[in-house]
Amino acid sequence: MGIIKEKKKLNKEINKSKNIFIMAHQNLDLDALGSSIGIYMLLKRKKKRKKCYLIIDDKNHELGVEKVLRELEGCIDIIKSEEIKTYIHPKESKNLLLILDTNKEDLVQSKDCLKLFSRKIVIDHHELDKKTIKNAIIINDIKASSTCEMITSLIEYFDVEVEPYYATVLLAGIVLDTNNFTLKTTPDTYYSAYYLASLGASAKKVQYLLKQDITEYTERQKLLTCIETIDNKIAFTKATPYTIYRREDLAKVADTLLFFNNIEASFVIGKIGKDTIGLSARSLGNYNISDILEKLGGGGDTYNGAAKFENTTISKVEQDLKKLLKEEGE
Repeated sequence: MGIIKEKKKLNKEINKSKNIFIMAHQNLDLDALGSSIGIYMLLKRKKKRKKCYLIIDDKNHELGVEKVLRELEGCIDIIKSEEIKTYIHPKESKNLLLILDTNKEDLVQSKDCLKLFSRKIVIDHHELDKKTIKNAIIINDIKASSTCEMITSLIEYFDVEVEPYYATVLLAGIVLDTNNFTLKTTPDTYYSAYYLASLGASAKKVQYLLKQDITEYTERQKLLTCIETIDNKIAFTKATPYTIYRREDLAKVADTLLFFNNIEASFVIGKIGKDTIGLSARSLGNYNISDILEKLGGGGDTYNGAAKFENTTISKVEQDLKKLLKEEGE
């Protein structure tokens, strides 16, 4: 496991710190939140306990994240980025920012707070590119299924006692990012799930956290009524311009498309804001999603990625994507 190889570096930086701030990507999912909570608990359980703060600026949350935050209210110190200066240590070198489940500057909860820290560590499983955060220690393991898997390996290595609820949230993040152990799953992934179960993680509770809103599910199903295929290997679908989806809704549809026979990659386009178009993509590994989406201004890794476009139309994004896919296939 890549993060274990970096344990000494990580431990050294943690030990030098007094106040540690944890931040993941915008539009938190259960992998981002689960890994953030996991490392928060690890830091709280270490012999030399640290002052830890979880930075969350999101105003709206997906259902699973909302459930966890509601159930953990008062158990974890959660602050907004605008409050950081209230909690920051007066000696700059004693502050540390941990960035989880993303390595992209544009995707973090707050770009402004990156400027407040001279010491930053990124812990992530997505591929690095030119948009990766600069002036930070990068701990990156693209073979890991999820950031929750990476943090689980740390918890085991340091032999930290974590309560069953926190183990459950970490397991939920792994289940989410592997689409129930069907994508990007290795023996290490199964071992992490086993280890979390040994700590008391509840599979039943995981399913509760992953339960979906029936209205949102129905809206997503509409995207499956107009599927096109390219070379019988790539599935493609787009939404009408009259419905606004969440980014995670497009991602879930892209995941679903990979379950169809012969499909090796999927692309889903839809509005994610009044003037913003979102594109979510998935691959079983034979198509490099990162290489494709970077040409459209997005990013990701071999298996998944996303892009967003301002002041354009779904039809224009569709044309550009199909043209690019055609060029890739030639």
